Amino acid sequence: MSRLLRLIIVSVLFVTGCAVTPVTDVPLPPAAPPIPKVTKILVFVVENHSLAQMQAGMPYTFAQARRYGYASHYRALRHPSLPNYISIIGGRPHGITDDKPPSAHKIHGSSVFGQALKAGRTVTVYADGMAKNCATSNGGNRYAVRHNPWTYFVDERTNCRRHDVPVDGLSHDITTGTLPNLGMVVPNTCNDAHDCPLATADKWFQTWMTRIYAGKDWKSGHLAVLLTADEDDHKADNTVLTVVIHPSQHQHVVSTHLTHYSMTRLYDDVAHVPPLNAAHDAASLSKAFGLPS
Repeated sequence: MSRLLRLIIVSVLFVTGCAVTPVTDVPLPPAAPPIPKVTKILVFVVENHSLAQMQAGMPYTFAQARRYGYASHYRALRHPSLPNYISIIGGRPHGITDDKPPSAHKIHGSSVFGQALKAGRTVTVYADGMAKNCATSNGGNRYAVRHNPWTYFVDERTNCRRHDVPVDGLSHDITTGTLPNLGMVVPNTCNDAHDCPLATADKWFQTWMTRIYAGKDWKSGHLAVLLTADEDDHKADNTVLTVVIHPSQHQHVVSTHLTHYSMTRLYDDVAHVPPLNAAHDAASLSKAFGLPS
């Protein structure tokens, strides 16, 4: 309260003969602590199911979506799988219209992962079932190379061999609080619901989220975990469930029209590098969810 206003009140009370009670300022409640900025993201990708199918068939995952946030109008870009994966990290499909291996599609140019590494950020792809780093052919335990897009970017092959690793490394990085700035988790073709029921993918995701919630990166508030699907089953206009798990989200249903290029842009936002290719004109997932990145 200003000094002048206090004098006026005291004068009025004196003239009217009322007793004067000393005026004191009422302390304001303490401000809520700021939500930490998102400096790390970990993106899980499942296979070939629509928004409605994932809501019904992945109860644990959708419970996290309701608790934190999800997009109700997020669309994959095309069919089949590979062009979607390539677009997520490449900002465009690079002319790919099939699911052929890297030997048939040698992509030149940058991915978001290459951008991030050049900017001094950290990157890791965790591939379930993969027998060796940056494997460029199918094998191992139901590992599908078409779901591991970094293997196609031949100009970044050296970095892929260093930072595209079997999923066993994910447990270590969660426990030690060393998850990367940009991360992607590629389940094998059972755990991604391609060859097995959605319930299998849901349980697999729950297992990892239980570890993540107990980990240092999550507790710091700097980690956001996302889950999306590469495409639908050709029956829902390619609309898929995309979940955003971060302390800034509270039962947040986002109706903004988003696509996989919005995921590309989120990667770039967190890496603090320019939006790659079509991500430049894509709706911002960061803004849509209000992520403090």
